[in-house]
Amino acid sequence: MNKIFLLYLLYSTLGISILKAQLYPYYQQHADYKMDIDVDVKKYQYKGNQTITYKNNSPDTLKVFYFHLYWNAFQPNSMMDQSVQTLGKNADSRQRNPDGTFKIASLKPDEIGRQKISSLKQDGVPVNSTVEETLLKVQLNSPILPNSTTTFEMEWTAQIPVQIRRSGRNNAEGIDLTFTQWYPKAVEYDYEGWHTFDYIAREFHGVFANFDVSINIDKDYIIGAGGVLQNPSEVKGYDPQAKPVVNNGKTKWHFRAENIHDFAWAADSDYTVDSLKVTNETTVFLVYQKSDKTQYWEESKPKIVQYYQLMKDNFGAYPYPAYSFIQGGDGGMEYGMCTVMVGNSDSLQDLCGLMFHEASHSWFQQVLATNESMRAWLDEGFASYAEHLVMAKIFPESVINFPNDHFETVNNYIYFAQSGQEEPMGLLSDHFKTTKGYSAAAYVKGEMFLVGLEYIVGKQNLVKIMKEYFETWKFKHPTDRDFIHIAQKVSQMDLKWYWNYMTTTTRQIDYAIKNVKKSGNNSTSVTLENLGDFPMPVDLYVALKNGSQEVYNIPLNMMHNTKHQEFNLPQKNLPYWKWTQKEYTLEISAPMTEIKFLMIDATQRLGDINYKNNLYPKQK
Repeated sequence: MNKIFLLYLLYSTLGISILKAQLYPYYQQHADYKMDIDVDVKKYQYKGNQTITYKNNSPDTLKVFYFHLYWNAFQPNSMMDQSVQTLGKNADSRQRNPDGTFKIASLKPDEIGRQKISSLKQDGVPVNSTVEETLLKVQLNSPILPNSTTTFEMEWTAQIPVQIRRSGRNNAEGIDLTFTQWYPKAVEYDYEGWHTFDYIAREFHGVFANFDVSINIDKDYIIGAGGVLQNPSEVKGYDPQAKPVVNNGKTKWHFRAENIHDFAWAADSDYTVDSLKVTNETTVFLVYQKSDKTQYWEESKPKIVQYYQLMKDNFGAYPYPAYSFIQGGDGGMEYGMCTVMVGNSDSLQDLCGLMFHEASHSWFQQVLATNESMRAWLDEGFASYAEHLVMAKIFPESVINFPNDHFETVNNYIYFAQSGQEEPMGLLSDHFKTTKGYSAAAYVKGEMFLVGLEYIVGKQNLVKIMKEYFETWKFKHPTDRDFIHIAQKVSQMDLKWYWNYMTTTTRQIDYAIKNVKKSGNNSTSVTLENLGDFPMPVDLYVALKNGSQEVYNIPLNMMHNTKHQEFNLPQKNLPYWKWTQKEYTLEISAPMTEIKFLMIDATQRLGDINYKNNLYPKQK
């Protein structure tokens, strides 16, 4: 009897929670940061104070509060250090020394990252808090009621770590200071609760906010930042007529940014600042060290202008007044209104590929602020799709022999799927067994998600889906559920099966032409076979010896609709292929002797793990 009662109580509570979630409309929190920062460039330390005005737009009363303290990860025996050592040879090579030892474990006391809170008040009253490595848990004096505002006043000191991942000092290219994930940052709270993810190495999430940041730093330094500089006439680098204002050997830089969820910057005494207008509303800044190794930055300017126009045409217009490409950090990493990236490059195409991938995060991680810690593929994969789409237009010679703009990604996906190392891409970002597994899931399969969707719904429909997704969810925190809702609405197809198979499984697609035989005098019978365990619709391309071509489209029954014409070829729509059915036979309106060749998925977007059995006549 007690067990029955407990089960009843459990289901009742769960039901109430689900009902509660359904009762409330979408909401998101908001913050206003006002910061004053003073940097000691010789000691690699800084002092900071900030006032955060936080608006609780949720229906919940918040009794605790959390801040991220990311730089605490750069200490021996931190969770990041432990994770890297556990991964061992599968860890990111950038976190290992040349002799194979691990960088974080080797840090000396004056090289570690550190953020120490010296004062914290809520609405003027001191509050108690505890540091949980890269998190600060605050016991609020006064709960933050629904639709109410509270103010935090915080003072802290920090030591800038030796650069290992993204943040830090003295990077391999000679950039002095890279300030990313550098300030105590309010943790996001939404219907999934507090997003208190420890900093292990990878992704981030945040509250949409306005930033007002003043930085005092040595007068010889130039700063690149993700914001709009408010005093260009008082600092170096941005205004040829500037007369820098110096007090006690330092210059104050003042930046503002609105409706972003992270603020990043870098500083170096050898920076040069170039700028270009990419639209009437937006200026792009290039902040880098000019040298032979960065020669392609100048050449990238007209390509950058093309990039912003192509992104507008295919996804939506960039909505901020500025964007900065800043040399610094390792690899490349996206932040609000800027990218912090390596500057040296072997070619213009390589440099643009990095720039355009990172800048595409402005659409899929900044404006459409998805939670990378939970769904990295929804950002990294979508940014990769955009990168390869625009690169194919700007550097058409790179894809001239490919059947689609994402052909290399499709091949990379097939190769990794065959390796046996694939993990479901729905895993939390820091919980993959290998770095390769994470990269394949987030970047490669994430891009394949859109490539496969394009194959299912048609290219024209996908452009409509991406634009509506952007317009509907910009400056919000969408999930993959929200994306699929729009994809289904635009395409008028049921796509939940595809969403489920792609994100929660590692099942593989393998369709084959099983048999081709004569069927009457003027027709041919073709039997197709599903050898995989991931059902999909099928495009069968038919080429005849007389030069005519045709596509036979076989929709999957779970779609409950058929793809519209997307080729400049005749398309014949056939009855559904039921997902429970392993074989499918169709009739081609031509004698067998007239068939030149047949191919399943001639555009090669399907991600089929064995393309050899997609062809007739069979290839040796």
